[in-house]
Amino acid sequence: MAGLGLARGLATTFRRLTRRAVTAQYPDAPPQLPPRSRGVIALTEENCTVCMLCARECPDWCIYIDSHKEELPPAIEGGRPRSRNVLDRFAIDFSLCMYCGICIEVCPFDALHWSPEFEYAELDIRDLVHERDRLREWMWTVPPPPALDPNAAEPKEVETARKAVGVSPDPGSGAAG
Repeated sequence: MAGLGLARGLATTFRRLTRRAVTAQYPDAPPQLPPRSRGVIALTEENCTVCMLCARECPDWCIYIDSHKEELPPAIEGGRPRSRNVLDRFAIDFSLCMYCGICIEVCPFDALHWSPEFEYAELDIRDLVHERDRLREWMWTVPPPPALDPNAAEPKEVETARKAVGVSPDPGSGAAG
């Protein structure tokens, strides 16, 4: 039958015309974001070991890290002093960032997290380079990770470690005993 698709399309259009439009009044009413939504990258400075993995893996080269080595006294008498990296600068240029999340995935110490914060617009593009102080402030908006499934099987690594030590699994851990 010719024109059936056109008739269905027009019927849909007329049904929509009779409904009231729903507009989110954004600055007055905050949007309802889905859980774990991606907004901006937050930094837990205490977890950062200055391994530079995030900066090396970033396809846009928008992460800037500066550090220096600090010598620690030996842990035991007669031992050799140890050195560790100390974070001097951690900055992300959000005018270059494409929000791919590679930096968050490669961080072995969970120093970077997605924050649902999205209101960080600036009038000047040079102000989109956010230093570690601003990245640390966004850490308070990061939601907690989802809870582990209590019925999940225990990881094989934990099971192997328990067998090596000779400890039986907890009854509430979800592991098959």
